[in-house]
This record gives sequence, C-alpha cells and structure tokens, in this order.
Amino acid sequence: MNVTSVSFPYGESIHWFSPEKIQSLPDNQLKDWLLATGSLTQRLKTHCTHFEVKVLGEHLLTPLEDEFPSHNEPVWIREVLLCLDGTPWVFARTLIPQNILHTQSNHFTRLGTRPLGELLFSSPNITPGSIEVAKFETCGRLAALATSLNQQVNSSLWGRRRYFNLHCSQLIVSEIFLPAAVERINHL
Repeated sequence: MNVTSVSFPYGESIHWFSPEKIQSLPDNQLKDWLLATGSLTQRLKTHCTHFEVKVLGEHLLTPLEDEFPSHNEPVWIREVLLCLDGTPWVFARTLIPQNILHTQSNHFTRLGTRPLGELLFSSPNITPGSIEVAKFETCGRLAALATSLNQQVNSSLWGRRRYFNLHCSQLIVSEIFLPAAVERINHL
C-alpha cells in the first residue's frame, strides 16, 4: 500500500444529495449498503474475520468549500480506511467541530485505531441524522487513493454522508465504498 500521512487529507469537494433527489442510485446490493441506517462498522464486521481501522491522518484543519457550511473555523478532520481481512473496503472522513471535540464522555481525538462507529452508535447523547449519497468520478482524489491501494477503478465510486447530532451541534461522517468492497458486496 502506498498510502501515507503525507497525502492527508484525501477528501474532495463533492455535492451530496438526498437519496430521493438523486437521478440514479446503483441498482444492485450496494444501494442497500448506501441507505442502511445502522452502524456500517457493525455490518462490515459481520463480513470478515479481522476488522481493522487504518488511520490516514487526523488534524485540526479548515474544511473544504461547502463541506461544512455552518462552520468557517477549523474542524477536527479524521480520515481512515476500514479494512476487512487486510483489504481496504471503505474510506471514511469525519469532521468534528471544535465545540464538541473534547466533550467529557467522547474523546474523539484519542480514538487511535478504534472505529468511530462504535462510539457513535453506543452513546446515548449522539443521534444519527439522515443519509445523503454521492457519486465520485474515476478521475478524482478518491479514485487515485483506490488505485494506490491496488484496486482498479473501472466505474464511479459511491459514498454516503451522515450528520450526527451531539450537544446542539453536528459532526459529519462520510463513507466511500472502494472497488474491492463493491465487488464483494455485489456478490453477497
């Protein structure tokens, strides 16, 4: 794998859409994964023997244009790969505003290789919001990331974004399915 922290951040500016407003969603198993309301971490763990979080980078940074419209100050950005039995399946990018960064019961900056999903779906103070979806073109930064992971990008990548409410504020989690995941998901 050629993935290094030197390349962080990998995120790219993209328009997200409500699933009802996007012209076409994948018409295969991936659609179910994109729209599933439960924990993606839990679902991924049921499809492997060894689940691993590889941290690509995390730091206080200014979000991309239109990525977090209500914030014009730096936010904690964390980018990881969710790997199943050694194969990266999902690229995840989280944005956490500073006002909730160090809440007493949620230590977002000290997750290390622990999955964020476990924290988000186990805390009674965090409420998941609606899901938005996006299609990533084969010439973008995330396609280049997939290629650097030795995953051939033959078609657009799909991802989902979700807001999580905590203490009258929101954090954002984006999850993009890499080609290896799409291939396996469509054969489940």
